[in-house]
Amino acid sequence: MLPSVPNVGKFLGELPFAGPETFSDARFDDIVGKSRALQKVLEQVVIVAPTDSTVLIQGETGTGKELIARAIHNLSSRRESKFVCMNCASIPTGLLESELFGHEKGAFTGALMQRRGRLELADHGSLFLDEIGDISLELQPKLLRAVQQQEFERLGSARTIQVSVRMIAATNRDLPEMIREGSFREDLFYRLNVFPIFIPPLRERVEDIPLLVHYFVSTISRKMGKSICEIPSGVMDAMMEYPWPGNIRELQNVIERSVILSRDEVLTAPVLEVQASSPLSPVKRNTLQGVERQTILDALRSAHGKLSGPGSASGLLGLKRTTLQRKMERLRIKREDYL
Repeated sequence: MLPSVPNVGKFLGELPFAGPETFSDARFDDIVGKSRALQKVLEQVVIVAPTDSTVLIQGETGTGKELIARAIHNLSSRRESKFVCMNCASIPTGLLESELFGHEKGAFTGALMQRRGRLELADHGSLFLDEIGDISLELQPKLLRAVQQQEFERLGSARTIQVSVRMIAATNRDLPEMIREGSFREDLFYRLNVFPIFIPPLRERVEDIPLLVHYFVSTISRKMGKSICEIPSGVMDAMMEYPWPGNIRELQNVIERSVILSRDEVLTAPVLEVQASSPLSPVKRNTLQGVERQTILDALRSAHGKLSGPGSASGLLGLKRTTLQRKMERLRIKREDYL
């Protein structure tokens, strides 16, 4: 059974301003929160971790997909072996195949020695492929074979290498939409999507924000050699009302900047600092849904109603066009509301 409140970090309980709802679970180190939305994710992690099934983690940028992938690995029978990460978006397309499968000496210009790829390094462990939607169509059939058959060849070699790897993939993109557009293989999607886990954005788990703020203030101030014991209520209120389009990563960056600015034991984070962290500077609303609706309206007005492409509302919000359209339908946003 999961605890009623998941882990809020080993440092949080030491804070003088930490509330009573601070519990720890060693299975979920560094995962902070007590919301039902987060508990549901962790329940799914506990269910799937003991199996060797492939997992597809979906969620917006900055929601903590790698932390969930690590939790799956740490709760599995492979936890004594390596957890290997690979961000498919950060590696140039021409080098991606070599990084994933490895290469032999002389396989291409600059290949001065044999090199093992991430897939081979993860043998008997887990391989986390982040931003899986950025893998090219040309490479996807080879990845599909590796996922299905657990075998591959290094670049420049005809020798088949067998491995035993637990595959965990993650994306912030709409893969079914990419399939319809012809930029992602349907068979690869179904092979990766054996057990899907969706991580909700921070604006849908507002009750976790105070715990995250306390946790980041504690850990970051320790690293900087500072002692911050108080967070003004106005600062916390502003952070609770802000929609955080960059999710937990954006919150962490704002807290780090605030700790740098703080000269005493009180956190210095003016409301304007929080609002200025997004180019949209959305106005406050009494409800989370109201904040989300107003943020989308501001983006649509700034983009003059343009939904996709350069300078579009979806670009400003960091969303796929289809995701934005679904949100507009749910929030009953009509053309006359922003034009």
